[in-house]
Amino acid sequence: MSNIYIPHKARIASIKQETADIKSFQFELLDPEVRKNFKWKSGQFLILSVFGVGEATFTFANPQTRSEYVECSIKKTGLVTEALHDLEVGDIVAIRGPYGNWFPFEKFKGQNLLFVGGGIGIAAIRSPIEYSLDTRNDFKDITILYGGRSPLDICYFDKFDEWQGKKANLVLTADKGSEGWKHKVGFVPAVLKEMKPSRDNCTVITCGPPIMIKFVLKELTDLGFAPEQIVTTLEMKMKCGLGKCGRCNIQQLYVCKDGPVFDYAEIKKLPDEF
Repeated sequence: MSNIYIPHKARIASIKQETADIKSFQFELLDPEVRKNFKWKSGQFLILSVFGVGEATFTFANPQTRSEYVECSIKKTGLVTEALHDLEVGDIVAIRGPYGNWFPFEKFKGQNLLFVGGGIGIAAIRSPIEYSLDTRNDFKDITILYGGRSPLDICYFDKFDEWQGKKANLVLTADKGSEGWKHKVGFVPAVLKEMKPSRDNCTVITCGPPIMIKFVLKELTDLGFAPEQIVTTLEMKMKCGLGKCGRCNIQQLYVCKDGPVFDYAEIKKLPDEF
């Protein structure tokens, strides 16, 4: 991309209803040259524009190894996301990016990987999950722990066979179970504690509601994980994505420009309220 600030038109190629308020979109950039050169890495984000409504930042849901489309999983939470949920296949939007840093997989080679996701936070770690599965020989054991408020709040059911089929250990949990739910029942941090993952040669990638992350960090610390072994993404703190609006500014950092991927050692240096 010659200029990441220029919006490029994209057609909605497919829409999948994940939950009552989450949809996954596939976007196809209209300009063949732009489409050919539009590259990103897991952890980066884009700015998606709905004409006449506004724009918002979203993480890439698909990895750079699956770049036929640009994919985002979007929860209906406000003006722009509501407008996106009203769109149909064939409608046109605009995409700018990619922005931000990415998960440093070159540092993770030869390690065990533990992914811990909750709710819509799974959208931010689906990309690194699938990247690690597409480059499976670079890593040792891969474990995915994912939970939602209920079975109806779980995304990506159509992905689970593939994830396990590529020799990842998938653990699903719901805060409250329901009839026919055959997986675990309990909060993600409690299930993590029960699993007792080993800290040896392991990196943890996590994303979810702030309260979940808070207690996941506590459990991992109690298990002996060093702050440098825990990586998360803070893209929910962003708005403009350009370091101009100030929403994501904290001390000397701008999440959109210095992140959104940080390890826990970096986060521990920030004020407690962040």
